[in-house]
Amino acid sequence: MKKINILLLAAMTFAFFSIGSVQALGNNKGESKPKMPESEMKILVDRLEEIKAMDRSMMDKAEKKELKAEVREINEEIKRNGGGVYLSVFALLLVIVLLILLL
Repeated sequence: MKKINILLLAAMTFAFFSIGSVQALGNNKGESKPKMPESEMKILVDRLEEIKAMDRSMMDKAEKKELKAEVREINEEIKRNGGGVYLSVFALLLVIVLLILLL
């Protein structure tokens, strides 16, 4: 029974590593995303918070439309410049293997 578990774990590990390396080779297009400095990112996030806190009940349609367009533009810029947290395949695999071994 112990040998079967070890072989199954080895097969799963091999499968995950082979998939990750194939995907990594396919993403090599020579493009590099421009990274925004942390200070500029903070300015954009602060502006979004400021817009959220505004009282929009006294604004007319045109002003609301401008704010909506500004929020969309800021959100797109944040997404374009890597404003997310991503978990790599290897890190996910490592967490799963550690959970299997420890539990």
